[in-house]
Amino acid sequence: QLQASGGGLQLEGGSLRLSCKASGHSFRSYTMAWFRQAPGKEREFVGFLKWGGQSTDYADSVKGRFTISRDNAKNTGYLQMNSLKPEDTAVYYCAAQCVGTNCRIPGAYGYWGQGTKVTVSS
Repeated sequence: QLQASGGGLQLEGGSLRLSCKASGHSFRSYTMAWFRQAPGKEREFVGFLKWGGQSTDYADSVKGRFTISRDNAKNTGYLQMNSLKPEDTAVYYCAAQCVGTNCRIPGAYGYWGQGTKVTVSS
């Protein structure tokens, strides 16, 4: 199970850190990812971090502003979001266990958190 937290209201240019706590068993061998879904839009890829902790990939829209990290000892992943923009407003979901070669699609993931809402005001 995954539990996402840390969302809230932030001003444009501000920062937020989301957390994704895994429970039930160790997720240290899984790729961990973040997706987001804005109202009326499809769920979109934000970024992922491979299980080894060194290989990352980010959507162009967040590259250079968002950073994914993980603490395997705490079984927790993080999404650090800086320089927030109003278009970052969405419900953010964490996911784990990418199956297949394309880890940018929601259908590749076996575990999902419940989502945490992020609102960025201008």
